[in-house]
Amino acid sequence: MTQTAQRVDPFRVFNFLVELDGIAQASFIECSGLGTTTEVIETREGGDNTTMRKLPGKTTYTDIVLKWGLTNSTELTDWRQQIIEGTVVRKNGSIVVYDLTNNTEVARWNFVSAWPSKFEGPAFNAKGNDIAITTLTLSHEGITRV
Repeated sequence: MTQTAQRVDPFRVFNFLVELDGIAQASFIECSGLGTTTEVIETREGGDNTTMRKLPGKTTYTDIVLKWGLTNSTELTDWRQQIIEGTVVRKNGSIVVYDLTNNTEVARWNFVSAWPSKFEGPAFNAKGNDIAITTLTLSHEGITRV
């Protein structure tokens, strides 16, 4: 008897948490940049002049971009200000995805040695009624899914 495949639904994009060492920022509306790229080095082997060999080179990590609604919390902007003033404070962190019941962790990416390389404040418009969105870019030295 043939057994049918178990349906596995993909995780939803809205149920995530960002953890940063010592930062208690309540929530983020968007998190992007969970990526890696490895440089391709092409080389030829002696005696085989028709084929290029492709070897892995340097790996780089995409910057993580966090967006959140403007509040009176200044923890993240204070961290950015330290960088501007010449004090580099690096933090480790995680991006955690939860199931729909918000009880079970279903995926986690850990990143290391992050520091805020860019801050962008909200755009204000007297005609609008949107939430004021703040953006922080974190440069880091590695990310892994665990």
